[in-house]
Amino acid sequence: MALRKLGKDPESPSGGSPTIYLDEEKDTYLVQGWKVEDADRLGQLDVPGHETVIEMPRRW
Repeated sequence: MALRKLGKDPESPSGGSPTIYLDEEKDTYLVQGWKVEDADRLGQLDVPGHETVIEMPRRW
């Protein structure tokens, strides 16, 4: 799999997340971010069991 890092949040406290990648073989994006676990927020979304929700800062 050929992943290419497209960018990451320069203001991240740990310097590693959020980050976005391009999978050149599948022609899709992979997004690394903060896992959303707040039940109230997740309850406002319709997320299938095989998917997840991540959060990224607006400053991007």
